[in-house]
Amino acid sequence: MTSSALAQWQPQNVGTDASFRAVSAANEKVVWIGGTRGTFVHTSNGGQSWEQGQVPGADSCDFRDVHAVDDQTAYLMSAGPAEKGQARIYKTTDGGRNWTQLYETKQAGVFFDGMDFWDKQHGIVFSDPPANGKWFILTTDDGGKTWQPVPPEALPAMQPNEAAFAASGTSLVVQGKRNVWIASGGGTVGRVFRSTDRGKTWAVSNTPLPAGSATGLFGLRFFNEKNGMAVGGNYQQTTQTGPNAAISRDGGRTWQAVSPTDPPGLKEAVALLPGDRLLTIGPSGSSISADQGQTWQRLDTEGFHALACVKGTCYAVGAKGKVAVQRFK
Repeated sequence: MTSSALAQWQPQNVGTDASFRAVSAANEKVVWIGGTRGTFVHTSNGGQSWEQGQVPGADSCDFRDVHAVDDQTAYLMSAGPAEKGQARIYKTTDGGRNWTQLYETKQAGVFFDGMDFWDKQHGIVFSDPPANGKWFILTTDDGGKTWQPVPPEALPAMQPNEAAFAASGTSLVVQGKRNVWIASGGGTVGRVFRSTDRGKTWAVSNTPLPAGSATGLFGLRFFNEKNGMAVGGNYQQTTQTGPNAAISRDGGRTWQAVSPTDPPGLKEAVALLPGDRLLTIGPSGSSISADQGQTWQRLDTEGFHALACVKGTCYAVGAKGKVAVQRFK
């Protein structure tokens, strides 16, 4: 199949030039997007029309993760220094007309990177390590009304300078009823932290992908409890060639490098398409694989930061209000 035989990204006019690094699809038609300047965007009809707005009092917030529950209900997570009032979580239950601030911390060093929910009640959010050198992780079991910290002693030790990238809303992902994974960079090697009990206890594994000051894992996706993929690269050299994807077949315990994508360079998010195909996106373009990453086909060189797919309907978002839809057979 040639790239010309594949569907193309269809640009969407969402009525704002806010930059986006967060998108979540409740189903093929209901999608929520988070962006800069406290902006959110929402469709309930598969992109035929889009509603956009700003969360009151959140002008300084950059919503780097979003979780869509349904047409009416969604969560937004703000990334940025907590001491500057940017570590916040919001929720709407009326389609974005009103937003409730569920959580905020001013603890120095906290910088939220990712958030996800197993179901309507149980969720998790995490931050780069503050002064104690461990991830700052919170969980909720009441739909975000209250959040409990995971004790630092339940977490593995971190490498020097290890942190996460709040780049695509997929540096933390959940699967099933209790599984969760976190992707890291910044240290000496890209690593994946994993928990099978909703974040109570954790283990960590190395991947074959490199890490460094601007390098590491940017996105994860687990397709079931065993099989998942991590993607990454260097955000300062977004077209740099080299290994940028790895696969796990044992729940994240071990990782094997797959072929570098085409186009090469930083990949920030990955999704599963019908027919067990893989789609990955990043600033240098989109790649698709029909053989679990052994080979990649260049889809295009459109730059995106975040990706959400349901049953082959994919939404990709990027800088300056960029939103696109593509439907894969």
